[in-house]
Amino acid sequence: MNNRISISVILIYASLCLSGQVNDDSIRQIVLENNVTDSLYVFGEWNETEGTETHLRYLGTITSPKGILKIITSSWFWGPSKRATSRILIFNEQNEFLGNYYVSMTYDLPEKIENNQVVFLHSNSDDCDKKKVTRLSFESGIPDAFFLECKDGNGDLYKFDQEQ
Repeated sequence: MNNRISISVILIYASLCLSGQVNDDSIRQIVLENNVTDSLYVFGEWNETEGTETHLRYLGTITSPKGILKIITSSWFWGPSKRATSRILIFNEQNEFLGNYYVSMTYDLPEKIENNQVVFLHSNSDDCDKKKVTRLSFESGIPDAFFLECKDGNGDLYKFDQEQ
């Protein structure tokens, strides 16, 4: 019986995770329309018993062969232990969603755009080498995947997903 309850709880959390950010287009549009880089927008309110919270940060624009791309980082906090689902969201110049990269940890999100590249600094992680800097270029279009090194050649491979 305990296994059934555990499986049910896991399925409920999984469905929340899968559906929680799917219909966030309206709050994303607010951030895009404000067009203010590096400001943190918080929607909702998480607490230990209920609620969810979405953090969005507009990093700015990248010029690519697909035109102007707009980059937003997204962290959706949910569940009693404040789990997070984090993504890098890509939009075109008309604020239409093109796709995203799911990232494992909130500290794997990029911190800025510099020289037409998305920059990952590891400044929020105690586990990764803070001297490592990863630069994601869009000069050949939206990369199908990129490797984010954490330490000593270890890290994560993140793939671009065109589904919400």
